[in-house]
Amino acid sequence: MEKRIDYVMGSGNHARAYLHRTAANTLVELPLAWYAENGGYWAMNPGYDRPNHDGFRRPITYDCMFCHNAYPEIPAGHEQPFARPVYAGALPEGIDCQRCHGPGDRHAQLAATAGARQQDIRNSIVDPARLSPQRQMEVCMVCHLETTSFPLPNAIQRYERGLFSYQPGEPMGAFVLSFDHAAGAGREDKFELVSAAYRLRLSACFLKSNGKMLCTTCHNPHDIPHAEEAKRHYTAVCRQCHASAFNEQVEAGEHTRAAGCVDCHMPKRRTEDVVHVVATDHYIQRRKPAGDLLAERTERQETGASAYRGPVVLYYPETLSHTPENDLYLAVAQVKQGSNLTDGIAQLTTAIERYSPKRPEYYLELAQALESNGQLAKALPVYREAVRRNPTFAAGLLKLGTALRRSGQYPEAAEVLKRAALVVPGDALTWHELGLTWRVLGRNADAVAAIARAIELDPDLPEAHNNLGILWLAGGESSRAEPAFREAIRIKPNYADAHGNLANLLVGAGRFGDARDHFEIALRLQPGDAATRYNYAMLLGRTGHFDEAQRELEASLRAEPGFAGAHELLGDLLIARGQAQDAASHYREALRVNPESSRAQFGLGAALAAAGDLSGAFVHLQKAAAGSDPVTREKAAELLRQLGKR
Repeated sequence: MEKRIDYVMGSGNHARAYLHRTAANTLVELPLAWYAENGGYWAMNPGYDRPNHDGFRRPITYDCMFCHNAYPEIPAGHEQPFARPVYAGALPEGIDCQRCHGPGDRHAQLAATAGARQQDIRNSIVDPARLSPQRQMEVCMVCHLETTSFPLPNAIQRYERGLFSYQPGEPMGAFVLSFDHAAGAGREDKFELVSAAYRLRLSACFLKSNGKMLCTTCHNPHDIPHAEEAKRHYTAVCRQCHASAFNEQVEAGEHTRAAGCVDCHMPKRRTEDVVHVVATDHYIQRRKPAGDLLAERTERQETGASAYRGPVVLYYPETLSHTPENDLYLAVAQVKQGSNLTDGIAQLTTAIERYSPKRPEYYLELAQALESNGQLAKALPVYREAVRRNPTFAAGLLKLGTALRRSGQYPEAAEVLKRAALVVPGDALTWHELGLTWRVLGRNADAVAAIARAIELDPDLPEAHNNLGILWLAGGESSRAEPAFREAIRIKPNYADAHGNLANLLVGAGRFGDARDHFEIALRLQPGDAATRYNYAMLLGRTGHFDEAQRELEASLRAEPGFAGAHELLGDLLIARGQAQDAASHYREALRVNPESSRAQFGLGAALAAAGDLSGAFVHLQKAAAGSDPVTREKAAELLRQLGKR
């Protein structure tokens, strides 16, 4: 797959990422990045050193854009919280003055106005140097404070605030709340790429300065020194406070005469979250940490069992007044990324019941948490309440429609998703979900039209191509299904379902060698997929590879012990190999799962007959002969006639 690089994000001091603008005006981060260490080299972006990576589908969210660029133009319908990030018009290319100084229109107008007073011109723009020390720090921290980039959440922007509405000089806590791991969780010494402010705030220099030590104590944002000039500059800053103590320690033989403070007290270290980056540790320490701070790291994946599970605590501002909104945000933080799901659900439920907030986002967060916790039935009324609070809440409509489909309430799901499509007609995910719902309702023509619309809006949506292929195949149009499956795989080569679907199509076309290749790819990617192992076993049995077929069926049943079809097929294989008693046990298990299976009744009857238990065989064969499947009825009747002749 080839994608055009449309934008470069990052200064290049540490790294550069490359962005592609899609036909839907979304931005995706491309897998390959450039890193500055050792003169520069190419390597993968974080999260791509694993098989099931994001491919060419990692979105550049509004959070990314907030700190890495000047403010973009957001199209109508996408300015709400949870909206899909879409960028209208030409993008700005780089951070501008407004980020630290606030809007400049009024300032420029006054400066160009004859007779305007100097003081009015000055007051029409934010000069961070005239702010309080705390507000000055927050101008930097709004982007340079990240407690962690791993799932927690690190921060929650207040829902009532516009996406890009932060104004330098206002309290940062009025715009965004920062959160951290609980004390004692073993995460106290984390060192990540965007941890400069977080690490600085651990330092004795910062803590003992009584608010006087700021980012700008060391850094001039308009003039950043490099190389030897940087070392001289930062050493001079340190000596503003430490010169006399340094000289005394040198004279006493307690310190070397080396004057490069940062080499030991703020050393460069390899970051934990972006393993190809070496950055300065802003935790100013008396002694340099032990060990090789530049040693290569293996990329850490915090998912599933390795993810943090525990309380999410407020980090900044350090305290919050007990308002309904603040209590709600503290509860949302527990569930937003699953860190403290069970306790968080209880906490958020209590807060919502107590305060009955007007905004729909709190209800959506609770509903998503309930669904993530396996409580879909409880989630549905909460999704409905989110939509009732704001009938044009696009994210709520999509989530409600999806949840209704998953719960089997297909007609209502279709109606809700149609409403969502009216609110955001350009959202491919909504059209795709509507197509899935139409398919279940048997409205295949509508399903094809909806999913085709999703592909028109977002040609790089692999799930849409895969599901369109399923629809074509179900309609007997394999010539149209095959290119759809192959396009899904082209977009997402590690898409196990698409490989499995293509394999099934190829079996039907008699292209067994190609089918086998795609079955094996699917199972490498998704080894616990019982259905794919069953389908592969059918191909193996059909081509005479009985030992392999048996192994696949046994693996299928390990993945899904109650898979009646796999028990039946394994029973057929075993009885063909003369293992009647083993076959009988699998047929019995199939009947336990599905007592109405005439195929299992016939198989059990045949197995018992082969083992010499004719009376038992007659019972099951007679049930098979009375079943609904005409082929099985005929086979059972024939075997009964043969046994009767004995």
